[in-house]
Amino acid sequence: MPTKVYIAPRVEILAQSGIESIPTEYVRPVEERQDLGDALEEVKKQIASGVPQIPVVDLKGFDSDDHETKMACVDSVKKAAEEWGVMHIANHGIPEDLLDKVREVGKKFFDQPIVQKEQYANDQASGKIQGYGSKLANNASGQLEWEDYFFHLIYPVDKTDLSIWPKDPSDYIEVTKQFAEHLRTVVSKMLSILSVGLELEEGKLEREIGGKEDLLMQLKINYYPKCPQPDLALGVEAHTDISSLSFILHNGVPGLQVYKENRWITAPCIPDTMIVHIGDTLEILSNGKYKSILHRGLVNKEKVRISWAIFCEPPKEKVVLRPLEELVTDETPAKFTPRTFQEHIERKLFKKKQAEEAAAAQAANGHKPNITN
Repeated sequence: MPTKVYIAPRVEILAQSGIESIPTEYVRPVEERQDLGDALEEVKKQIASGVPQIPVVDLKGFDSDDHETKMACVDSVKKAAEEWGVMHIANHGIPEDLLDKVREVGKKFFDQPIVQKEQYANDQASGKIQGYGSKLANNASGQLEWEDYFFHLIYPVDKTDLSIWPKDPSDYIEVTKQFAEHLRTVVSKMLSILSVGLELEEGKLEREIGGKEDLLMQLKINYYPKCPQPDLALGVEAHTDISSLSFILHNGVPGLQVYKENRWITAPCIPDTMIVHIGDTLEILSNGKYKSILHRGLVNKEKVRISWAIFCEPPKEKVVLRPLEELVTDETPAKFTPRTFQEHIERKLFKKKQAEEAAAAQAANGHKPNITN
């Protein structure tokens, strides 16, 4: 177990302190407050108003010997990837009792006293990003997110560092290993389906992003405490994922919002499904056919939300990302320039920094968020 204990501000401590108003560094600017509110209430409102919902796709048909049944599955995933960039997947093949164990060990870790969790604290300043943490105020606006988290690599096994995995609860490591093995199979299936959806051979996309040996699966357990002002805060700010695919498991409390057709749509919790996002990597490879969806995380006043986000990422330098040559024609020229995954990360961070600095400058000139709204 790591011996260094780094005491940093944790959102959990704030939430337990009995505050009625959140600190200003957690207050989002006015321009980010469209459809922002208590996640539990937003879901009810949107279902009642008939707002279009994130599609549900059934993966079972892809294993069928019947061609029509298999292609019906491909078409439903393709349609969701093209029109939404996100979907609920049913019949994914991971045993429900294993998913319950994943939820249980993750909750038990966060149920421990803060001092116990701090033994696993990360140190972003020194580049140690794996471990227990909270977002640092390292952007131009100084804004923070209403969440704590635990982040670590879970696959391939030979690249993981078990010394930083939680030792309590005692079955965390074994349960998480089993989950990673099962999920890796689902990752391959999703990539196969999406390859066929582009009229490519089944293994094409997986090979392009590293294959079994080099595709990484990073787990981030997000812990969102109850928030006294969910209409002003975000658990996670708006972003697209840099990954190829991202999978989300949750504890039955809603919070995910996706941006589509000029509004934010709050995802309901659908039993026996996981959520899958298309990430930037697949958007680039598909030459924009598959969409990397802008999304964010809401919080609420009544219930702690925990989500397990697994990011499937290519190796940083080994793979060059570019639109696949089969998808580039005179009618559909390449929309993206070649870059390594590391270069894509750096470009995205640079653009984000520019946007934050522009927003900070605007605020300094008198355009400040109305924190009483």
